[in-house]
Amino acid sequence: MLGTAKGLLHQGIRFGDRVALMSRTRYEWTVLDYALWTIGAQSVPLYPTASAEQTRWILADSRAVACVVEHEDHAMTIGSVCDALPGLRRIWQLDAGAMKDLMQAGRSVPTELIDRHRYSVAPQSVATVVYTSGTTGRPKGCPLTHANFAAETDNLIARYHEVFRQRGSEQASTLLSLPLAHVFGRMIQVAALRAGVRLAHEPSLAPADLLPALASFRPTFLPAVPYVFEKLMARARRAAEEDGRSAVFERAVEIAVRHAAAVERQSFGSGPGPSTALRLQHQMYERMVYTRIRAVLGGRVRSAISGGSAMSRELGLFLAGAGIAVHEGYGLTETTAAVTSNPPERTRFGTVGLPVPGSTVRIADDGEVWVQGATVFQGYLGPDGAVEPALDRKGWLATGDLGHLDGDGYLTITGRKKEIIVTSSGKSVAPALLEDRVRTHPLVAQCVVVGDNRPYVGALLVLDREALGHWQRRRGKPQLLPAEACRDPELHAELRRAVGAANTAVSRAESIRSFRVLAGELTEEQGLLTPSLKLRRRAVAKACAAEIEALYRTAAAALPG
Repeated sequence: MLGTAKGLLHQGIRFGDRVALMSRTRYEWTVLDYALWTIGAQSVPLYPTASAEQTRWILADSRAVACVVEHEDHAMTIGSVCDALPGLRRIWQLDAGAMKDLMQAGRSVPTELIDRHRYSVAPQSVATVVYTSGTTGRPKGCPLTHANFAAETDNLIARYHEVFRQRGSEQASTLLSLPLAHVFGRMIQVAALRAGVRLAHEPSLAPADLLPALASFRPTFLPAVPYVFEKLMARARRAAEEDGRSAVFERAVEIAVRHAAAVERQSFGSGPGPSTALRLQHQMYERMVYTRIRAVLGGRVRSAISGGSAMSRELGLFLAGAGIAVHEGYGLTETTAAVTSNPPERTRFGTVGLPVPGSTVRIADDGEVWVQGATVFQGYLGPDGAVEPALDRKGWLATGDLGHLDGDGYLTITGRKKEIIVTSSGKSVAPALLEDRVRTHPLVAQCVVVGDNRPYVGALLVLDREALGHWQRRRGKPQLLPAEACRDPELHAELRRAVGAANTAVSRAESIRSFRVLAGELTEEQGLLTPSLKLRRRAVAKACAAEIEALYRTAAAALPG
């Protein structure tokens, strides 16, 4: 890192300069991040999948003076917008030897000069400008300070001591596959290095790439978004079915959930804990099933850190029952990741926990979540380069999320204010709860709830092609694509049951009355998902306008009267 810092200084990067990093998660990303901080510069993460327009906007808005890219395609993206970026002076390419070049360039720079820069970095100095995902408009730059990261990571390390600290002779270790352009991944990076955790990098979140990496590195804890855990669960279920062990697996899931729920009730003083019979059954499935699941993750994983979106209560209970303690939290880019988290000794599954030490949460009259604390930023980057205050006079940040606190102070997130659907009858519906519940079905990869200015709520479904193929093989059906397969009455009935199960969580007026299966997946490349896999609802509504019209037209024709 020292050599890289010297190279950056030699190449003209100065205290306070902003340098963009456009790369997948890899070792060099972390080295560059810390090298920039060492000389008082500020990193500006760019998603490696960002379009030319998104890239131009962030580089111009942040006033970046240089950019590090991973490969030639990224360099071409930057090159296509360079004319609109007169302040961009340098581009380095990792796959073209950038790190070696920087090390060689910095050989003549004295260490004392680096030290003077490092000592000048204050806690309130800006460490990085992270841009929001831009689900409802252009991304906004969030300047986060070194003090923000210190407060965030030190609190989490203290709360999750058993995750970040060495246990006996086993050093804590993690495989970081989260995108480092997202604040969740950055928080894990900083926490791991502050706690002395052995850190490895994996650039892909796809199970086909991630599982071999986990088996090779064998981490003790795994940070991921719920989507990854859902995919791992679906794979385990399919493997059990293909081995003729479906009934055993489903029974093991039931026992794991019941066991974890009993432990949860005991931790809150509302139950005696697992009964003797339940403990015996749990021990039996520990040998038959749970050890195999942990083996897929490398065999040493004892904890999972989940964030980015809500994890279902059932999945959290299953993982805990299978021997993987789930630590779920909630936060924003503006709060340097987690502002709440579940304490390990009293986890309440289905919630995002209690405020982290030094933070406070309150619920406004309209149900919006407001937060305050040392991890909260001061404001967004303004057009003139100054920070535009985003907090009220008492330091509270309006998150834009809706939620509620239970009697013990645990927070549950129910949706986004800007995503509320209002039907033509005036009923307000938060789509996230329904979408998350529909997606728990193995056949459903994506779900988009619609219904703005419509008579009732509908849904667009995207099927998981791997799961669909498995479902068809198990039933001796031809291998059809989703658009054709959805005409199968048996498949349609299966999806109707999935929607019906989700509807039990809401009132009749809020329930999904009709659904339609889309032919293809909603992707980031189409502009329909953010890089953190959140839906861009306006873009989806525009791209799928014909499908939405067909959904209501077909359903209306089928409705009585």
